[in-house]
Amino acid sequence: MRLEPNDLSLFLRVAEAGSLSRAAQKLSMPLSTVSRHISALEAKMGERVFLRTTRKLTVTDLGRALLEHARKVVDGVEAASLAFAAGRPLDAGRLRVRLPANLTLLAPFLADFLASYPSISLEVEASTRDGDMGAENFDVLICSGQLCSDTASAAVPILELRSNPYASPSYLERSGAPRHPDALRAHHGLLAPTPGGHSPPWILERGETCWEGLPSGRAIVSCPNLLVRMAIEGAGIAVVEETAAEQYVATGQLVRILPEWRVPPLPLWTIVSGGARISAGTRAFVDALSARFLAASAPKPATAAPLQAAA
Repeated sequence: MRLEPNDLSLFLRVAEAGSLSRAAQKLSMPLSTVSRHISALEAKMGERVFLRTTRKLTVTDLGRALLEHARKVVDGVEAASLAFAAGRPLDAGRLRVRLPANLTLLAPFLADFLASYPSISLEVEASTRDGDMGAENFDVLICSGQLCSDTASAAVPILELRSNPYASPSYLERSGAPRHPDALRAHHGLLAPTPGGHSPPWILERGETCWEGLPSGRAIVSCPNLLVRMAIEGAGIAVVEETAAEQYVATGQLVRILPEWRVPPLPLWTIVSGGARISAGTRAFVDALSARFLAASAPKPATAAPLQAAA
């Protein structure tokens, strides 16, 4: 069985239009021609891609599976046509990326991406603020935590961030090392605020046991790098992402406390504007990011909206 790009393109247009007649009108094609091509496609597939009634056209399970491949084919052709018509490489342009300020683990990826795509430039904002990606004209938003329903469908999972509580040897020598999370309430905590300015409780798990609470918060620090430096200087205990802390653990500047307890992993996602057609460069960035970090343990969104590329 060989599927032709034109077959997939026509199938996609019919699915998007929701009816054979509307697709025929948009494509300026006779309805009989559209119907004949769809029937030929179904004959090749050996199964219906649409369930058709006099009032409604519904994509079948096979059709939904085929839609993803059809979009990739059509997007690739359109992106190539527009890019070469403009006389520039497929991956040219500038990408605006917003990500959490503590994501130092992305630095090697960003460097490798720039090396792999010399025609792309990056404008990266590392921020602790919430924001409307569309309003601020960001191409890619990288965020952590649980997603609201209106963004989950456009989210691509990357990885799970793992954090732990750390303190400096000097702090532990002065204040002692807590042996149970309850003891944290008697310690100085270096707390990270939410965008609303409040510090969320720390959550620690050991098997089926879960502890939730906060140490005495003598400092709330919005800059992750400053928070780590203050922990190194002995100001208190801080919850730090593993990758950011590992170099200081290796040099003895930080010590992980309560090693039998773990902070629940935090899912990390990329989001692009679901309603707009994205550039080939944005697709390249998201695909490269997913290929670099996506693991079997990564969270899965409830639904996944396909990315539509255009130059």
